[in-house]
Amino acid sequence: MTIETVSILGCGWLGYPLAEQLLTDGYTVKGSTTSPEKLPVFWKRGIKPYELRFNPEPEGDELADFLTTDALIVDIPPKAGKQGDAFHPEQIRALSEALRKTGRAIPYLVYVSSTSVYPDLNRVLAEEDVVTPDQSAAPAFVEAEQMILGLGNATVLRFGGLLGYNRIPGRYVAGKQGLTTGAVPVNYIHRDDAVRVIQTLLKNPQPGQTFNVVSPEHPTREAIYRKNCDDFGYETPTFAESPEPAAFKIISPEKLIATLGFSFQYSDPLEFYYTP
Repeated sequence: MTIETVSILGCGWLGYPLAEQLLTDGYTVKGSTTSPEKLPVFWKRGIKPYELRFNPEPEGDELADFLTTDALIVDIPPKAGKQGDAFHPEQIRALSEALRKTGRAIPYLVYVSSTSVYPDLNRVLAEEDVVTPDQSAAPAFVEAEQMILGLGNATVLRFGGLLGYNRIPGRYVAGKQGLTTGAVPVNYIHRDDAVRVIQTLLKNPQPGQTFNVVSPEHPTREAIYRKNCDDFGYETPTFAESPEPAAFKIISPEKLIATLGFSFQYSDPLEFYYTP
């Protein structure tokens, strides 16, 4: 499989720096956005821009051209929100139909999913622990994963909490009082490592596979928050014991490491690089 052109559906906080790295790697890159003001920014950087939306049906005149590619990265956040749980699977269903209408199978797809598919079972969890919607804490997301995998040439990436640069967890809890989930272990991934995983897959595709993309170390939320507040001068929150131990999950990246030989630049979330 030779990949020369990559289309990134959702060229935002993760997709745009991914596009920049892929340009450096020598790929031709197409990027979609829902914000028209970003189109000239993409052009200037060397990314061929497309204004596209899935609401949940596709909106945009250039979808067929965007989907003429060797690899498609699907990075439209699998969030339910006000649209309801069914919205994201409908987006993926519409995308799958659009792909069929092109009459040309894209050689490779990478779908960005989330570790929120895993329920809190108070133990280490691997990919095989959630295969079907009924096993999941977010059934709609697993339904979307299954549709993507059903295309036959896709890899699903279940990302942990994407952090780094201006996304600093301690900022979001600064000054809060009586937090009761301080002892819960985190499942985080630095954006740089997230980009590197996708780069690795474009060089070594793994169709039909699902991988957790989470840093191997899982410090507690309290440890993360305290270090962020110390490092950046935020007001440190206070912590309280919960009447009952908070439920948790520890997501394992061992399959990713073993299959791809992947080495994390930021294996410990306590050492993530930020730019406040």
